Amino acid sequence: MALAVCFGELLVDMVSDTADAALQEAPRFLKAPGGAPANVAVGLARLGVPTRFIGQVGDDPFGEWLRRIVAAADVDVSALLTSPTARTTIAFVATRSDGRKDICFYRNPGADAEIRPTDLNESMLEGARVFHCGSVSLSQSPSREAQLRAAEMAAARGLLISYDPNWRPSLWPDHNLAREIIWDMMPHCDVVKLADEEWEFITGTPDFASGAAKIRECGPRLVVVTRGADGAYYNCAGAQGEISSFKVNAVDTLGAGDAFVAGLLAQVLQRGSLDDVLNQEALDQIIRFSNACGAIATQKAGAIPALPTRAEVEQFLQKH
Repeated sequence: MALAVCFGELLVDMVSDTADAALQEAPRFLKAPGGAPANVAVGLARLGVPTRFIGQVGDDPFGEWLRRIVAAADVDVSALLTSPTARTTIAFVATRSDGRKDICFYRNPGADAEIRPTDLNESMLEGARVFHCGSVSLSQSPSREAQLRAAEMAAARGLLISYDPNWRPSLWPDHNLAREIIWDMMPHCDVVKLADEEWEFITGTPDFASGAAKIRECGPRLVVVTRGADGAYYNCAGAQGEISSFKVNAVDTLGAGDAFVAGLLAQVLQRGSLDDVLNQEALDQIIRFSNACGAIATQKAGAIPALPTRAEVEQFLQKH
């Protein structure tokens, strides 16, 4: 039985092995499993949370490889579908020393974007307490309608709904429409996590407090901003605060935000419910744990291979 269900893209990241080389200049790329919701699913499983992944890959060697990788991480892949017509999405990624990423997607359409509302059924959410998703699936139809349908099903069951918009400009021809669609998801959600680099585009303000208030006005109860080396900011009705990051020798920041989200959701589940943690004492501890997950994930190459276990996080926190 899965306590958490993640919906969205599972794809192949082709990651440049040369930091700060533009995509057109990168001499070599290394194949790695990726896709933010899939990373979160594996991150949760590594932290001891039974997790199911809902998505779709192509009927091709890459799709078979991805299914095997995620299943080997103890994620339930019974709801990972296979498209008979569309290929598995591939993303070429150039990493930068400032932690930012340049990404070019090959997805016209990818199998992940072809999942339909009619592909979903209630059994996919059986036993779950948390539903997590992003915005990559919102960038095309029919996956947009499928995600909204899945969120409606989750809300009807009373699940905590977590959302990481994970803004990817190259996937959206019309950025103003993208902002509207990203916001259309907000009223369905309880927890929203954004990265500082996408914050102003999505909220319209550089100020965290006013932007968080704007998000919370439409429904979400907890807003978190990850800031890389500058730590993280959180905001809820009962508290707001900033928690410093851990100083580590970062090798690869790909997937660090997903490791953070996995840590956050695992901690909420461990402590009972969202109501139990919407206070400064609990959130300070939870965000520190989540920061540790993100920090550990930067010390290895690749997203999924770098996601930490609970024992690794606890050991890291004892040393820091």
